[in-house]
Amino acid sequence: MPGMDTFIQYVGLASYLAGAVLSAGAGLWIARYGDRSRPDRLAVLVACGLTALWCSLSASFGDGETAVALTETARNLALIVAIFCLFSADGRDESLKPIRPVILTLVLVELFHPILLMFDARFGAYPELAQLTFEVTAVLHMLVAIGALVLLHNLYAGAAASSRRILRWSGIALAGIFAYDLNFFTIAYLSGAEPGAFGMLRGLFAGAMVVLLAFGSNETSAGLHFRPSRAVTFQTLSLMVIGSYLLVMFLVTRSLAVLGGDVARVSQVAFLVVGIIAAFAFLPSQRVRGWFRVMASKHLFQHRYDYREEWLRFTQTIGRGSSTSPSFHQRAVQAVADITDSPAGLLLVPNEEAQLELSARWKWPTIEVPGVAAEYALSGLLEQHHHIIDLDQVRSGQDLHGEIAHVPAWLAEAEDAWAIVPLIHFDRLVGTIVLARPRIERRLDWEDFDLLRVVGQQLASYLAEQSGQQALMDASRFDEFNRRMAFVMHDIKNLASQLSLLSTNAQKHAENPDFRADMLVTLKKSSEKLNGLLDRLGRYGSGQAQTVRDVELGGLASGLSERFKRVHPVSITRTDPVTVLADVDALEQALMHLIQNAIDASDDELPIYLNITSDGLHGQIDVIDAGSGMSPEFVRSGLFKPFVSSKDGGFGIGAFEAREMIKAMGGRVEVESREGLGTRFSVILPLPEAVRLLEETAQSNSQTNSKTNEAA
Repeated sequence: MPGMDTFIQYVGLASYLAGAVLSAGAGLWIARYGDRSRPDRLAVLVACGLTALWCSLSASFGDGETAVALTETARNLALIVAIFCLFSADGRDESLKPIRPVILTLVLVELFHPILLMFDARFGAYPELAQLTFEVTAVLHMLVAIGALVLLHNLYAGAAASSRRILRWSGIALAGIFAYDLNFFTIAYLSGAEPGAFGMLRGLFAGAMVVLLAFGSNETSAGLHFRPSRAVTFQTLSLMVIGSYLLVMFLVTRSLAVLGGDVARVSQVAFLVVGIIAAFAFLPSQRVRGWFRVMASKHLFQHRYDYREEWLRFTQTIGRGSSTSPSFHQRAVQAVADITDSPAGLLLVPNEEAQLELSARWKWPTIEVPGVAAEYALSGLLEQHHHIIDLDQVRSGQDLHGEIAHVPAWLAEAEDAWAIVPLIHFDRLVGTIVLARPRIERRLDWEDFDLLRVVGQQLASYLAEQSGQQALMDASRFDEFNRRMAFVMHDIKNLASQLSLLSTNAQKHAENPDFRADMLVTLKKSSEKLNGLLDRLGRYGSGQAQTVRDVELGGLASGLSERFKRVHPVSITRTDPVTVLADVDALEQALMHLIQNAIDASDDELPIYLNITSDGLHGQIDVIDAGSGMSPEFVRSGLFKPFVSSKDGGFGIGAFEAREMIKAMGGRVEVESREGLGTRFSVILPLPEAVRLLEETAQSNSQTNSKTNEAA
């Protein structure tokens, strides 16, 4: 349609002439009225002049001339320099680190155009090569436009709120120019020719955008500050990598097409298949993404961590509590592990003897943690020095505070264990976090230590607050329990009095001697049991056993086995001759609690085992079952807590009462449990000989000190 082509030519001519006038006028306005302190002033002036020249040449010779293409390349370079100047407006070199590689890449891509022009001038007579040159040129223009738009997005997103108002017109103008070019060359690449409708308005649109640049170049634009976004920088680099990948794919397939014939077609298909497989294999990989993130942080930023983002993520992880979310202790481990990109972690907390025990694990089911994860010496070292232990240094023999002697063997031998972070609250150790080694190998440095130390202190305050709240809740429930128990004791006392009176009256009015004798025996035993229960309730919680004497554990275990035989099989596997110092009634009651718990956790056909041993200072009786077992977190935070039970309808007082009874005798209770395997309760009590030896030693030391004082 000749008429339509002529109309498009006239509209295009008018558009480019208008663009030239607008660009020249904008340049003159900036030179006279623009803010002279703006860092992008010179680059914008050059861009205005080159835009006016490009529009003039396009109106005179058309879009296909070499001079027009070179002028367009020069204009784009000036616009890229203007963007770079806006990034450097705050005067800090650190702000430019993540931007320089992107700017340099865009400049290099833009400089490919003169090379393509020379190639086209030499081989333009060949239609296939001419078409290939046209498509490559369009792709390069698209890449430059995409890169410039991403930079402008970073510029605006990273600028302070007060600076965004100043940046508005310049950002709109630059984004408009490159967005128009992106659409223009995308259509050109897909259609194989320059789009006429888009092309005829290109000059006018470019001139209008340059006018907007002039609007943004007044005095109010001074003092622009930019704060580069780490996340957006990673996205920018990712887009650049993806764009480079697509460009390489395009160039290689196009180059193979030059070979011609079936060989070219097979080579293209093979390369595409290999490229797609490589993309699907490596791009989704967490290891590859982690390596990319580490390298970018190392070479583009002054600091490894974006402290604002890390703090927001830390508080969000800690505060994400719901019925379906992990427990608080697991979230605490995750919050610290996420900072160093550790894939897993453990939380160890001190028990009453300052030994570290496993409280929670996060995504680390493979590591075997013993019942006592670390002795009290390690707790004291961490509490005294607030030292974050680099386990790689421990393995290499570097000893800073004597930690090599106290790091447990299981932790030193675990190659995937990376660091131990103490959680210190008011100079008191409330726990430690064990971090797994990140997927991308690296060493801990000063920035890791500083951040982990601060995070550890904050997390310790959370753990201490939770413990305080739990203690208040326990105290409140104990008050309620004690109030109820007072009524129970009163009722039992009345019942005991009534039974005693009944027993007395039955003796006086018995008619049938045999019947009355049996009744008397029954009533008397009931009265004794009730009075014994009343006595135990009356002295419950006093903290001291009333009658402590020698107790032979073998006989006690045999009696318990005989008592439970009709309920559940209880077997004695080992019975060394061991005599301990204990209150026999309280010890029997405590063991009955533990055996009953073991029965409740086991299947009917699985027996409970009792094992009696001695180490020369203490006697020990183990209650072992092969039942459902308990999680480390429940053993730590729920097993010995009153009113917390893993059984349906359980009151949660049995294990707690058993431990308190054993503690009142000077003993202790230890627990080892694995979910799905079973549980071992160990009741440990002192031997009489060991107690007497300690008393004699203490008395001898006291007498020696008295004589020394008298002599002085």
